[in-house]
Formats: sequence, C-alpha cells, structure tokens
Amino acid sequence: MATVCQIWRPDRGRCLKSYGIIAVLFMDLMLQCVNGSLSTTNVETHYTRDGPFITSPVVPDAASVFPADEDTSKCPSGGLCHRLPAHCIQCDYHLKCTYGKPTLFACRPKKGVHCIGESGQQQANFSLNITCQFCWQLDPSQYRCTNSTNCMTVSCPRKRYNATCDVLDHVHCLGKRRFPKRLFCNWTGGYKWSTALALSITLGGFGADRFYLGQWREGLGKLFSFGGLGIWTLIDVLLIGVGYVGPVDGSLYI
Repeated sequence: MATVCQIWRPDRGRCLKSYGIIAVLFMDLMLQCVNGSLSTTNVETHYTRDGPFITSPVVPDAASVFPADEDTSKCPSGGLCHRLPAHCIQCDYHLKCTYGKPTLFACRPKKGVHCIGESGQQQANFSLNITCQFCWQLDPSQYRCTNSTNCMTVSCPRKRYNATCDVLDHVHCLGKRRFPKRLFCNWTGGYKWSTALALSITLGGFGADRFYLGQWREGLGKLFSFGGLGIWTLIDVLLIGVGYVGPVDGSLYI
C-alpha cells in the first residue's frame, strides 16, 4: 500500500498544480471581462414629462469632439467668448440633458485664443447655452454635406448616396461635428425643364428634345421614325412634362 501511495502522490500533485493554473487563468479572464464592462460607456435615455432625458455615467472627452491639434490661427481673438466658432473652444459636454432643451455647458477658449465676457474682462472659462442634441440631429440648414454627381436623380424609387457632412462653425452641438449621412441624389447638370418641354412640343417629332437631354439613340430613333408617327412625340411631351424623362447624366432640371 505504501508503494502505491508513493507512486500516485507525484501524479496527484501535478494534477493539482494543473487545476490551480487553470483556476488562475479563469479568474484572470473573469477580471478582464468585468473591467471591460465597467469601462464601456453606457448611454441610457429616460422619458420625463419635459421629454426624453439622456444620461451617461461617463463624460465624453472634449478632445474626441474637437481634436487638440486643430488649427486655431483663424480663430478671432478679443471678441465675446460666447460668439467664438465651435472649433475655437473646448466644452465639457455631457449627456445629462433633456433632448431639445437649452443646456449650459462649461467651456473655455483653446490655447492661443483670447476672449472677453459681457463685462469686458478676459475670461478663461465661461458658460455656453447649447441645445441638447447631437450634431447629426441638426436641421439640414445647419450643416453642409458633400454632393455626389455619380447617382441618378431621376429614378423610381429615388436613389441615395453616402455623404459626409460638416457642421457650420457658428453652430454648437453634441458629438462629432463631422458625420456620415444617407441623402437623396440632388444635383443638376444645367439642363432646363422649360427648354426640354418647349423642344418636345415644337420639334419633338425630329427628336430635338432627346438630343437636348443627351439621349442620342432615342433622338435618332425619333428622327428616322418621324416621332414614332406622332405617338412617341405625344408620349414624350407627357413624360417630360411630369419630369419622368430627364437628362442622360441623371441630374435634376434647373
């Protein structure tokens, strides 16, 4: 019996050692998961009588909204602090505000920018009244987006394109000031609807309307068929009149 115990004790020790290593690794993995869940920013929206109330346990870093290395050489100095452009100041934005309601945020001018308060004295910190909403929720008149000339505007259903939008300098909002957005194709190549309709009514039998819109094959077809014996001409007058037939490049009429 003693011999058997001497043989199995080393194996049993190695097994316990292996179990111990596995237990330590499992505890380390659990700690990493707990730390990751605690470090994650959770945004919750509560609804009150005054409207939706956005809360977050973590305050977003101002550097994530306005990059620290952004050029401030074009920022005005010596003016009122609350009139500085958004890229010239840094604000401690938080999400503990009611959506759509004005909220005071603590702000300060960026390095190298000087501003004064209502009393005429230079201020290093000031409060700014900003509407509680994210930048992508602004009215379209408050930001500018890239325009695509590679999509068809005259189509059914209307097509969209991926645009990059930038908030205007004097507009303040929460979140990133540059954001992507899906917009309807909306550009023009300079073709006039009135000209196309006039050509369709007067010279549509010779394909002048189709030639004007850049549709050469249809124009030749109308020319050699005398406007489809008049039937094609009448149809084109109707289609151009309602805007169904447009320029070949897919742009809008002007």
